[in-house]
Amino acid sequence: MNNTTTLPVIPGVVQCLLRGIAMLPHPQLRRFVVWPLLINLLLYGLGLWLSLHYFAEVMDRLIPAWLEWLRWLLWPLFAMLFFGFAFFTFTLVANLIGSPFYGHLAEAAAKLAGISAEDSQKAKPAALKQIGISIASELRRLRFSAGWGLALLLIMLIPGVNMLAPPLALAFFAWSLAIEYSGYALEARDATFDEQLALLKKRRIEWLSFGGLVLAGLTIPVFSVIVPPAAVVAATLLIGKNESV
Repeated sequence: MNNTTTLPVIPGVVQCLLRGIAMLPHPQLRRFVVWPLLINLLLYGLGLWLSLHYFAEVMDRLIPAWLEWLRWLLWPLFAMLFFGFAFFTFTLVANLIGSPFYGHLAEAAAKLAGISAEDSQKAKPAALKQIGISIASELRRLRFSAGWGLALLLIMLIPGVNMLAPPLALAFFAWSLAIEYSGYALEARDATFDEQLALLKKRRIEWLSFGGLVLAGLTIPVFSVIVPPAAVVAATLLIGKNESV
C-alpha cells in the first residue's frame, strides 16, 4: 500500500463521509443499520437529558473562584468539553452494544462498493462466537480510549492546567473516533489492534480529519443518530480508497 495519497486529505474524507451517509438506505446495508439507529436514538436521548440536568453544577465546579474573571472565556470552552465528554461516552456505549451489527455493516459496505478486501484465510466463526469476538474487540478499543480519557480527565480537574483541556480533548476525541470506526473494516482484514494503530498513524492527518468531522456530526441533534453507521461505512470506503492509490 502506498503511504501517500494523491487526493487532498479533507476533500477525500468529506467525499467518503457523504457517500457513507448516502449508502445507508441501500437494501444490502439497511438490516445492519436499523437496530444501531434505534440504540443510538435511545442512548443519545438519555445522554442529552443527563447533560442538561447536570450542566450548571459541573460548570461551577470546573471553573474555580480565582478564575471567575475569565468565566466569560472559559465557560464556552468547558461547556464544549462537558458536552463532548458526555456524547463521546454515550457514543462508545452505543458502539459497544451495536458492534456486532457494525462488523457486518463494514463487510457489506466493502462488498457493495466493490472494495477487494484482503480475504482472510480463517473460517467464519458461528454467529454467537462472532458476537463475542465483536464485543471483545470493542472492549479493547474502549480500554485504549479510557486510558487516555482518564489522563485528560485528571488534567480537567487541576485548576489553571485545565485550560489546556479543550484543545487536548478535541484531538483525543477525533483520534479515538478514527480508531473506533476504522476498526470494523480493519478487523474484517484480520488486522490486530496494534496493526490498526500503525496503519492510522501512517495517515495521521487524514484520520484525525475523519475523526474531527465525525465528532462535529455527533454534536448536531437528530443528525447525530445516523453518524455512527455512516462513519463505519465511510471508514470502510476511506480504507479502500487508500489501498487503491
